[in-house]
Amino acid sequence: MPRAIYQDDHKKIVERLKQARLEVGLGQVEVAEKLGRTQSYVSKIESGQRRFDVLQLKEFAKLYKKSLDFFVK
Repeated sequence: MPRAIYQDDHKKIVERLKQARLEVGLGQVEVAEKLGRTQSYVSKIESGQRRFDVLQLKEFAKLYKKSLDFFVK
């Protein structure tokens, strides 16, 4: 049984995060440096091992030049 009721939605957002990063041509290390985080932070978010809140998603959206609705549509 899934731990969270929104597990499928979370997976879709995570997939779009990775897609957006690749579209702008950034590696995880570069993203981590720009956000002031570690590469493992970015990796864990993209693999679904780490949850994130809307403010963190907003940071990614700004970096990737995407609107929030790109991730949550």
